[in-house]
Amino acid sequence: MQIDYHTHHERCGHAVGKLEDYVRRGIELGLDQLGLSDHLPLIHVDPDQYYPEMAMPLEELPRYVEECLNLKERYRGTIDIRVGLEADYIEGYEEQIRELLSPYPWDYLIGSVHFLGEWDITDYRQVHGWEGQDPLEVYRRYYQAISKAASSGLYDIIGHMDVIKRFGYGPDTPEGLAEVRVLEKSALQAIADAEIAMELNASGLFKPCAEMFPASHVLAQALELGIPLTLGSDAHDPAKLGEGLADARKLLWDTGFRELVGFKGRRRETVSFEG
Repeated sequence: MQIDYHTHHERCGHAVGKLEDYVRRGIELGLDQLGLSDHLPLIHVDPDQYYPEMAMPLEELPRYVEECLNLKERYRGTIDIRVGLEADYIEGYEEQIRELLSPYPWDYLIGSVHFLGEWDITDYRQVHGWEGQDPLEVYRRYYQAISKAASSGLYDIIGHMDVIKRFGYGPDTPEGLAEVRVLEKSALQAIADAEIAMELNASGLFKPCAEMFPASHVLAQALELGIPLTLGSDAHDPAKLGEGLADARKLLWDTGFRELVGFKGRRRETVSFEG
């Protein structure tokens, strides 16, 4: 089974390609399931006053879903399209997120933490946000948000669980690194307790950290805790669809995973894969 559950397209402003371009590329690659999962519109900052090209405009959300559903029907029997969204977890905005998501027939929802307050820790234009910060305190805030996202009941999958490492910032003392391991384990326990899935996001291979999200030691702990995994390339260009997923499957296999999960109508399905 070949799947890719994490993709973005031109509506979000920082990706290229139309949704159908991703579908056609998925067919070329021989994907069995393709998840369409663009960004939830910004709700906790004013998009007109914030950094540009962060997420799809609010008025585009129903159009996005309609186009996904049309493509799902049009390509039925050729490729299995799953309709999803990467919906930021913003502490204090849980009900607004729920209200935005509730009208639509999602197959799955990815819960990701990009923002700590108004700081997007994944945006290369905002790395100056680390200046003057205690890196360990930033990691504490981040993993607390991951735990809250997992327990919120909003999501089916936790996205790029350790993306906080993306630009290489973090504690560099033995004591700090040891605490990060504790924070990771606590967040994993929250995911396990919520009985939701986590993704192995291959895009980290091509970022400054040069490592998948999450790292191999985190995957090993996820296996011990019985957390199911799915796969995503986090492609922002149709040409990058599926990028790194062969390595991701091998890493999962070598870690001990023998099954992946997919979603349909927000119900989890188990699928087989080969490393």
